[in-house]
Amino acid sequence: MKEAVFPAASQGEQDEEGAPLVTRATGQEITEDSGAPCMDGAAAPPVAARAGRTLSSLGAVLRARGVGSVMLGLVLLALLLGARRWIDLDASSLLGSTVNIGAGERRRHHSNSTAPLVPIPFTCGNQTSPQPPKCPGTAAPPPSTALPVPNSPAPSCPDYFRYIHDDLRPWRGAGITREVVERARPHAFFRLVVVNGRAFVETYRRAYQIRDVFTQWGILQLIRRYPGRLPDLDLMFACDDPGQVRAADFPKPSEAPPVFRYCKDGSTLDIVFPDWSFWGWPEVGIRPWTQMLEEVRQENERVRWPERQPYAFWKGNPEGYRIRHKLLRCNVSNGKEWNARVFTQNWHHAIRNGFKDSRIPKQCIYRYKVYVEGNAWSVSEKYIMACDSPVLFITTPFQDILSRGLVASKHYWPINRKHVCKSIKFAVDWGNKHPEQAQLIGEQGSRFVREEMSMDYIYDYMLHLLTEYAKLLRYKPTVPEKAVEICTESIACPAQGLHRECMMDSMERHVVGFNPCTLPPPFTKEAAKQIADREAEVLRNIEKMEG
Repeated sequence: MKEAVFPAASQGEQDEEGAPLVTRATGQEITEDSGAPCMDGAAAPPVAARAGRTLSSLGAVLRARGVGSVMLGLVLLALLLGARRWIDLDASSLLGSTVNIGAGERRRHHSNSTAPLVPIPFTCGNQTSPQPPKCPGTAAPPPSTALPVPNSPAPSCPDYFRYIHDDLRPWRGAGITREVVERARPHAFFRLVVVNGRAFVETYRRAYQIRDVFTQWGILQLIRRYPGRLPDLDLMFACDDPGQVRAADFPKPSEAPPVFRYCKDGSTLDIVFPDWSFWGWPEVGIRPWTQMLEEVRQENERVRWPERQPYAFWKGNPEGYRIRHKLLRCNVSNGKEWNARVFTQNWHHAIRNGFKDSRIPKQCIYRYKVYVEGNAWSVSEKYIMACDSPVLFITTPFQDILSRGLVASKHYWPINRKHVCKSIKFAVDWGNKHPEQAQLIGEQGSRFVREEMSMDYIYDYMLHLLTEYAKLLRYKPTVPEKAVEICTESIACPAQGLHRECMMDSMERHVVGFNPCTLPPPFTKEAAKQIADREAEVLRNIEKMEG
């Protein structure tokens, strides 16, 4: 089977910050209102692989440049990373010649273990009691039957796990003291402490919608999934979007406060963590990631790529975001066809309608999807990429765990933010003239989010990140005086409606009988530079092609 190449997305779902907004519809409305509430844009192309600060700054420069292209330097990357196959496409092949793509290896998680499933107890007790159920007094050790075979081989984690080393590099030498952690309080929405397998939370301020609760829920499911594996830890978590810990403010990086959040950029030292919506986003009717992937897969089967409308689609809230207003100009205007169909999301209407006309799978009826940042990266990124449609990724400085793993021209097509409409028109024209290559890029992007961003790997990423972070603590974590214990029962049992449904659907019900994937080492500076140089060359090639 052939492999293809295209750009990727990032997230800035800050359309949701504050009350839902009513916005004016732009352009011609489509017969099917196919933009899920979170489908507010496309993400920007991340540097294929960056290691250390050198790599991060290179990546930031590349994103700021504008357009990324598919096809040069792939041979170099193949020589560099050996284990991975890349598409060898140069400018001429992009313009029309046949693309010779090697069969990429299909990454499989170890979740097909034959070890017996050991159920995890869960009960809400007396449903009539106004008090939430108490958490179990002690964390139950994993049953011996669920323990993985000590010498059973575990596959290597995907390459984006390497950024765990990058995020924690500022504290590698000096370690993290209690004073440094508490320095992060002005940024944090909550403090989470794990002691002997039990979790405690001190809340400083409430996050928008359910971000904080569902983030905590995800960590609780990690504890259930891998009981006894998570070490004692003490961390500060910020639930807003852009990174806030500026590297320039800390000449001595180890003095910077370690703040966990959903994204960062090349100038910040925040620690990137999976966003809350992997476990559901009930306020906008979005189910947990595994469920949503299955719904999108069914829609992909229903409307095959060649049958889709031959345009680039985006729908979301543009208010307050200059780059999104630039995107709105790409609708048909003054007789000029930019090959884009861009729509504004009316949040009040969507809420009143129960999001029935804004289901994520329904946005898969276009051949191309656009990802654009909002206030920062956008939650829409992973949903946009799941459609088997090439993602036109408007370049952005923001990085989340997904965008870091994407390779320009393989998983997405980069769009120059300096001239968005011209860049989109070129990409769509090229894709429609070369449907086999374009379809392949869409399939490769979707395969990445389905396989390398599966919940198995999301949990393994969390486990490795928190374990490596805990190793840096220079003190024994203790429960803060104002912290309260949280557990699956204390959060799920009082929940109602779709909040409760998302929690029950995403609950880990069995102890896993296998080891997590093996954390790969960090990129060397030399490898990081070579990969960044390859990405820069790809971007230059697309700029030349656009003319």
